[in-house]
Amino acid sequence: MKKTVTKSLVLMLVALIMIGCNASKRVVYDFNKNEEVKAALADGQIRIKPNDRLTIVVASQNPELAAPFNSPSSYTSLSHNPMTATNSQALQVRTVDSEGMLDFPMIGKVKCVGKTRNELAKEIAQKIIDGGYISDAIVNIQFADMKFFVLGEVARPGQFDITRDKITILEALAMAGDMTIFGNRANVAVIRRNADGKSYEVFELNFLEGDQMSSPAFFLQQGDVVYVQPNKYKAATSEINQNRTFWLSIVSTLITATSLVLTIVNFAQRQH
Repeated sequence: MKKTVTKSLVLMLVALIMIGCNASKRVVYDFNKNEEVKAALADGQIRIKPNDRLTIVVASQNPELAAPFNSPSSYTSLSHNPMTATNSQALQVRTVDSEGMLDFPMIGKVKCVGKTRNELAKEIAQKIIDGGYISDAIVNIQFADMKFFVLGEVARPGQFDITRDKITILEALAMAGDMTIFGNRANVAVIRRNADGKSYEVFELNFLEGDQMSSPAFFLQQGDVVYVQPNKYKAATSEINQNRTFWLSIVSTLITATSLVLTIVNFAQRQH
């Protein structure tokens, strides 16, 4: 008898351990540390897309030479004070058009789409130098308003600012308070606007298989929407709650209707 009980307890303990291990696999992130992933991490910089808003300042040892590129008539300072920038130059906000081009003073249209802000800054500076306008031109470019969005099963869903040239989906989830226990870690979607500014692409990342670092969506881009789907347990719970609410509503309606009918019947009997 004692041996049977002991054997049963051991089997129950093993089953609990196995259940615990399986549960942990559903919530613990897995990371692939191979050389391909390390190579992928080398880039990942945010690249310019149509309709992005950029702040551009051209500087020189001779401020008068830089003035035509920082036209006061088109100043739009983020601080609402166009004279607070270095060398009395404002943070001038310019918008990349739908074709990915930027119309810049003196040098004309410059293709921006697909470039990092540093690549574009070097190209504009070189065009200014090659055009004979300024021999020591230095161009500084910043993104005016960079945001991404996190929705679904996270602690703090919402809109977040991008303040660096690189941001990973792990950092984005951290800013949103990480996935809840009900988040489906095997299927996290990233919805991204393509370079044409019109179409969208959806990437799916699996945080349980260690392949998320090799995804094109591991590094976020401006405007990305990260959506953490609910797992099957949350979905089942929601369905049960919805069904429960539905049936409680039906029962409540039936009770109300029955009470009304009984009231009418009692009133009619009193009249007779």
